[in-house]
Amino acid sequence: MTPTPATPAANGLRALFVHAHPDDEAITTGGTIAALVAAGAEVRVITCTLGEEGEVIGDALSGLVADRADQLGGYRIGELGIALRALGVDRTRFLGGAGRWRDSGMAGTPSADHPRAFVRSGDEAVAELVAVLDDFRPHLVVTYDPRGGYGHPDHIRAHEVVHAAIEESAHRPDRVAWTVTARSELDRTHPEPPAHLRHAEPDELPSVPDSRLTHRVPLDDADYAAKLEALTGHATQLELVPGPEGEPWFLALTNGVLQSVPQVEWYIAHDRSGDDGAYVKCQLGSAHLFDGLRGDAS
Repeated sequence: MTPTPATPAANGLRALFVHAHPDDEAITTGGTIAALVAAGAEVRVITCTLGEEGEVIGDALSGLVADRADQLGGYRIGELGIALRALGVDRTRFLGGAGRWRDSGMAGTPSADHPRAFVRSGDEAVAELVAVLDDFRPHLVVTYDPRGGYGHPDHIRAHEVVHAAIEESAHRPDRVAWTVTARSELDRTHPEPPAHLRHAEPDELPSVPDSRLTHRVPLDDADYAAKLEALTGHATQLELVPGPEGEPWFLALTNGVLQSVPQVEWYIAHDRSGDDGAYVKCQLGSAHLFDGLRGDAS
């Protein structure tokens, strides 16, 4: 791997990540979480559902899915715990408690009509996150962009809940960052893809033009290794494929589409500005996500 710039110190910094399902934390922000922990920050990850509506890779655990035993959510709690430990986070935390809200499924599926579907969480979910914000008082909050990354209703709902909770909270974080995929990362392909997997078709995978990005987290060897270990923990949901020696790895979800596991995680960030606490989009570029943030001990 290529050398990365030194990670800014994060002593006294508190960072909150709000994700929709187990595995989202590792896929989109795993390296950032590991880098923050290594730099001295206190990190909490809030997961909004158990991922009950997910598919399963392989046959051994396929009977856990929602239309069979409906036990996948409970199993994925264990997978999430493995992943978070790999990233240096002490334990799982679920919005409203484990099982309070259920995976809503992909857009247009009947699972969105379930009474506990996260898309139906309303003001209660916002109130639960307000309590977290006021208790933990994070300097940095990370979630999805308004499109939820790839349009999953639960991702979009997580974005909505985060921003509504910040408006209602007595505490306003210094920076709110949206995890996104840089369009340039989609150019990377595996030279010898496994026969059962494929590369994405043009425009199949969502991404953001590099010109719209504001911040990044370059992953050193330890950060990247922690992210790979965390991804391995989510064995029901994804498969890891080594890249050529010295090059990034690839992953494939249950759709069988290969995508790179990048050595840089990208963000669009907004900083709190002025006495009114309004948020302003940060300058476009490639600043480190931790730059400009000051923890309580600094």
